[in-house]
Amino acid sequence: MAKKPKKAPAAEGEEGAAEAPKSKKKLIIIAAAVLLLGGGGGGFFFMKSRAAHADAHGEHAAEKVDPKAQAVFLDMRDMMVNLSPDPGATKANVLKLRVALELKDAKVEATVKPLMPRVEDAFQTYLREIRASDLAGSTGLYRLREELLRRVNIALHPAKAEAVLFKDVIVQ
Repeated sequence: MAKKPKKAPAAEGEEGAAEAPKSKKKLIIIAAAVLLLGGGGGGFFFMKSRAAHADAHGEHAAEKVDPKAQAVFLDMRDMMVNLSPDPGATKANVLKLRVALELKDAKVEATVKPLMPRVEDAFQTYLREIRASDLAGSTGLYRLREELLRRVNIALHPAKAEAVLFKDVIVQ
């Protein structure tokens, strides 16, 4: 009689090992699906509660207005100033400047208008100290804008200008 060969225990362990990763993969996929569904559901309830909170406090997305749409632009008087002469220059240059102040809203404009003489004085005293070479190129104009904005905000405190906008800058 021929005996059936018995499988070696090592072969039996190999088959068990082959089945184990399949079941682990299924378990991982199921766990990932449950986590995704749970996270999605939690996110949905979180967003729903935020929307309810916004409605309760009157914050509707359609009612929010772009802050730039409310900006007010206040034109300043034209200024003509003698600049300090550059070293070695025989003649001083003249700067003609037209600017507008960007203000947050009309309330700030009402506060700023009575203080315009103070702003013009701050501009005049500063502009008389700079040279034509200080205004050369875009870097010079950027520095001028930043310095004028700083001086405007000092003169207008506690009110505040958002920006100084150049309309004309002529150096002769």
